[in-house]
Amino acid sequence: MSATLRDIAAATGLSVTQVSRALNDHDDVSVETKQRAREAARALNYRPNLSARRLASGRSGIVGLVLPPQDRTPRDSMFVQMVRGLSGAFSRQGRLFVLHAAEEGEDMVSVHQRLIDGGSLDGFVLIEPEHDDPRVAYLQKRGVPLVMHGRGAPRPDYPFFDIDNVAVGRELTAMLLRAGHEKIGFVNGIASTCYAAHRREGWEAALRVAGLAVDPALHEHGQMTESVGALATLRMLGGDGPRPTALIAGNMLLAKGVYSALAMLGLKVPGDVSVVVHDDMLPGEDLMSLPPTSGTRAALAHSWEPLADALIGAIEGRPVEDLQRLGGFEIVEAGSVAPPG
Repeated sequence: MSATLRDIAAATGLSVTQVSRALNDHDDVSVETKQRAREAARALNYRPNLSARRLASGRSGIVGLVLPPQDRTPRDSMFVQMVRGLSGAFSRQGRLFVLHAAEEGEDMVSVHQRLIDGGSLDGFVLIEPEHDDPRVAYLQKRGVPLVMHGRGAPRPDYPFFDIDNVAVGRELTAMLLRAGHEKIGFVNGIASTCYAAHRREGWEAALRVAGLAVDPALHEHGQMTESVGALATLRMLGGDGPRPTALIAGNMLLAKGVYSALAMLGLKVPGDVSVVVHDDMLPGEDLMSLPPTSGTRAALAHSWEPLADALIGAIEGRPVEDLQRLGGFEIVEAGSVAPPG
């Protein structure tokens, strides 16, 4: 049998009424009491009656994510992991997580408007932020809680979880600079995404600090797929322009394409070309075949709990500054970097 409010009350020393009001986010209950009740509910595997919760609190206990209308086939694995991870994180806090995929040509703000007007969602997780993101402006205007995976502004006024992608780009470049490389190519993500722009900023900053010119021909943007990584590598190494002695890949799929292109050209890593990569630690047998590669590493899976905590905090009315968090990243040395030949 599933746990009841009475079980939670017995475990916490609170009354059944206090537990009920805490789990239903009543404003007259302290944050500490709410947290205490939620932790006991998770430990006891309590599953609330969402219909009763809505009647009691005016909230549905349901949060959502709208996927933008793009071809996501190359990134299906990432989005499956995202949906699975967020669903689990919200479930552990007694919420339901729902996914809505926007149709081709649908305006994202209009989709959010329709879902809000339907009255069934308490708040939204937003992904792939844009600069001055119109979704944020609309949700804030409507007073609807949100959390962003990433940041669409230098000093956001909304909850977010992110890693410091400027620092990621800077560190990946610095690893190659320390080995003596000066011609460093970067195969990056889609130009319109904030994380790709931030990583490019870090790449440029590291080159300038080293007294080197920033050559736009050594930077490629595109979808994070194996084919984009291969084509970008072939363009940079097979063209008439300056040939890089080292390459940065924005993720493991791009790195797989980089390695494939280098093999086609008869070039070895790190003897002929050094390679570094940012690894999101996504599962996949196709990625396990990659050679060990130096770079930075931050598991995407570490985002789910902070995003759920921040959105629930926003729904409960906690201060925004308490709901903004930067995660860290590791530096990995795996033998794919050597001095230029």
